[in-house]
Amino acid sequence: MEKEASYWEKEGEQVRCRLCPHNCLIPSGKRGICGVRENKGGKLYTLIYSSCSSAYPDPIEKKPLYHFHPGSLVFSLGTVGCNFKCLHCQNYTISQAKPEEYPLAEITPQNAVERAKACCNGIAFTYNEPTIWMEYALDTAKIAKKEGLYTVFVTNGYINEKPLKDISAYLDAANIDVKSMSDDFYRKICKASVEPVLEACKNYKREGVHVELTYLVIPSHNDGEEEIKKFCRWVMDEMGEMQIIHFTAFYPHYKMMDVPPTPFKKLLKAYMIAKHEGLHYVYLGNVPHGDYENTYCHNCGNLLVKRHGFSAEMVGMDGEKCIKCGEKIPIVIG
Repeated sequence: MEKEASYWEKEGEQVRCRLCPHNCLIPSGKRGICGVRENKGGKLYTLIYSSCSSAYPDPIEKKPLYHFHPGSLVFSLGTVGCNFKCLHCQNYTISQAKPEEYPLAEITPQNAVERAKACCNGIAFTYNEPTIWMEYALDTAKIAKKEGLYTVFVTNGYINEKPLKDISAYLDAANIDVKSMSDDFYRKICKASVEPVLEACKNYKREGVHVELTYLVIPSHNDGEEEIKKFCRWVMDEMGEMQIIHFTAFYPHYKMMDVPPTPFKKLLKAYMIAKHEGLHYVYLGNVPHGDYENTYCHNCGNLLVKRHGFSAEMVGMDGEKCIKCGEKIPIVIG
């Protein structure tokens, strides 16, 4: 569904989109990098308002969010398009699709919330980049909050300050991908830049959003020991020792089929580096079931949340405190 977009300025016959750091200057009849925002007669339009490619109930752990309403279900919505062009994208069939070339279902904000309330505890904007359908996400999140649902973004963090502030007022949690600490990686692999992502991580947290970070470890691309250390030290300095981190395994996909899967020992090395740097809550994803998906108290080591796959069982908590030592845990309980 087409609708006049927010976050743009007119520059002669062209329009300047101000939604994300690309700040695309778009001639009449053309679209921005995301492929879903078009200049029509000197006005910017979103082509995907309420146009959904996917709508499913998911475990919140799948996002992944481990310290936010563990064990709950979240109604997950996606559309098409993305402001990144990642060579390894797992959802490239929707992220790189054009709206006119993909079967999309129209789900109004009110209907999305009604469907979420029927089966879930919250609503998530995920699967592709939620920033690019900000108008829909914002309208839906406003209704969701009024109806008692929590709200979630699963995002690459490529967003300008104004839209970030606007959505943060109605956003409870975000999982943000930090794909590398190297701008060269971002330019070559994602066609973007790293600094705006790092700023968005800090800004979402500053705005009161519960933030968890995901770092996909790609062999020979962003898995060097020094780069992992740089990432962990940045997290310690800018986000704090309680920041939740997910190191996840890469599997060959899309335009990176020639890259091998991440060896478990490489993930384990990242885990040990993060722990050595002082981070308390570090998890490993896309690996066989094991202790690296459970949550343990940073103070006494008590098992707090036991996980298997995408299921979670609260076993050692009294509210948001460790049942053994009484330490407050950085976790949001429903």
